[in-house]
Amino acid sequence: MITIKGKTALITGSAKRIGRACALKLAREGTDILIHYNTSEDEAEELARVIRMNGQKAWAIQQDLSYPESGEELMSKALSITKNIDYLVNSASLFPESTYKDVKESDFGANIQVNALSPFFLSRAFARESRSGECIINFLDTRILDNDKQHLAYHISKRVLFSLTRILSEELAPSIRVNAVAPGLVIPPPGESYEYLKKRIHTNPLNKIGTLDQVSESMLFLIKNTFITGQVLFVDGGRHLKGSFYGL
Repeated sequence: MITIKGKTALITGSAKRIGRACALKLAREGTDILIHYNTSEDEAEELARVIRMNGQKAWAIQQDLSYPESGEELMSKALSITKNIDYLVNSASLFPESTYKDVKESDFGANIQVNALSPFFLSRAFARESRSGECIINFLDTRILDNDKQHLAYHISKRVLFSLTRILSEELAPSIRVNAVAPGLVIPPPGESYEYLKKRIHTNPLNKIGTLDQVSESMLFLIKNTFITGQVLFVDGGRHLKGSFYGL
């Protein structure tokens, strides 16, 4: 295991939710944080203030990731602030409902762009432009091994990101490691309450709801362990073992 004190991380979608928890986790370890956001400016600036108050550097960077070249643009903005980006965490994600009956062609394009293509091209720019790049962490979903029939376009996009994670882990070795974290029941979708999770605890063998700290701690483990690449760490109470049998 390595120390990450004095390092710098760019975390997409880090103004809220899992991305925010990851930013705070790394900051507590002594890492400076580039906080990416799209529309959540107030939350991003507040997080930057919290991190600075605790002794680390933090910057908020706005970037819409919904169009081609947006990943390259974000990396360019980040490297104009600091030339020293060691870790890239791809947490930004769309999670709209869509089913076989109502999904539109544009839904696939929008989800794949934000959830898979932007992380890929951002990762490629990171590998090419950062002088000290060490590790990339992608956020997937435990249901990549199952069928999420209520979020079809999202589900397909996360499977694409899974494949890109494996491909990048080989392409960028040995200089940069690429791994992924696949959370399960941890935080309800936007607009839903904690009851959303409680109704679904039967879908994992441990009959539990996870925590943001458990997810961010898993990300930290993958960053610190320099002998792991191409791995997906499921933080889901064993949900991935059940496949479609325990479907949501």
